[in-house]
Amino acid sequence: MNIVECQNVRKAYGNKEALKDISFHIRENTITGLIGRNGAGKTTLLKVIAGYYHETSGDIKVFSSRPFNNLQVSTNMILIHEDMMLPSSLNLEELLRTGEHFYPNWNMELAFRLMNYFSLDPKQKHANLSKGMKSTFNMILGLCARCPLTIFDEPTTGMDAAVRKDFYRALLKDYLSFPRTIIVSSHLLNEIQELLEHVLLLKDGEVKLHLPVEELKSYALGVRGEASLVQEWIKDKDVLYETGIGIGYTYAVVRNTFVEEQRVQGLEFGSVEPTDVCVYLTNTSTGGIDDVL
Repeated sequence: MNIVECQNVRKAYGNKEALKDISFHIRENTITGLIGRNGAGKTTLLKVIAGYYHETSGDIKVFSSRPFNNLQVSTNMILIHEDMMLPSSLNLEELLRTGEHFYPNWNMELAFRLMNYFSLDPKQKHANLSKGMKSTFNMILGLCARCPLTIFDEPTTGMDAAVRKDFYRALLKDYLSFPRTIIVSSHLLNEIQELLEHVLLLKDGEVKLHLPVEELKSYALGVRGEASLVQEWIKDKDVLYETGIGIGYTYAVVRNTFVEEQRVQGLEFGSVEPTDVCVYLTNTSTGGIDDVL
C-alpha cells in the first residue's frame, strides 16, 4: 500500500518554482531519506505532504486522500521541524501530556525515559531550551506520537554528534518495535543511510533519483588514471563528476552501466559511496572546488 503518492506535483511562490513536476510514491512501513542541498525544495515538499501547503498543480494523495486541510491526514501524521510552534504557557511535561490526548498511539513511558536519558527537565519551558535541546525534545515528540506517517525535517539541527547518533539509534529501534512510514530529510546522507530503505534525492525542486539504498551503493563507478586514458574511456558514458588529480591525471565518476570486459589496463576502478553519489548528482557543475581555486 502506498502512503504517499505524488503525480506531477508543482509548487510555486509567485514566479519561483519550489517544486517542479515531481512524481514518486512511498510505501507503507518504510523509512525514506529525503536528501538534497539547502534550497532543493525538501521542506516545501514535506509541508505539501503534511497538508500545510496547497500544491499549485498536480495530484498528491496521503492515505489515499488529498492532504491539504484534511482532518484524516492530520490525525495520522506528525511533522517535526525546527520552527514548530508549541504553547509557551506549558512546560515540557505538560506538552507531553497534551500530546497523549492528540495521538492514539502515544507512548508516554517512552517519552519520560527519553526525557530522563537526554537530561531534559520536565518543568522547563520549550522556549527556554537551547537550539540543540529543542531539537532533542521535538525528536521525542515525533518518536512517541508513533503516527502512521512520521516526518522529520532536518531533525538534528543543533544536536552534538553523540546526541545525533543516539537519536538515529532510537528512531531505528522504535521503528522495529512499532513499524510506520517515516520520512527523514537531511543533507547528510552519510549519517542516516544505515537507517534507510529508500533515498529520494531532490535538486532544484526536481527528483534526481528515487531508489533503494542497496541500489544506490552500486549506482556509480569511479575511475582514475592518466587523463587521456580516462577521457577516452568515459567519452560515451554518463559522467556524473570529473576533476583533475595531480599533474596529468583525472578522476571521474560515471553511471555504473558497464560490464567487466570494458575495463582498461592502466585505469583504476572503484565503488563510490552513496553520499558522494548524491553530492555529484546535485553539483551545479562537473568539477570540484579545486577547479575554482
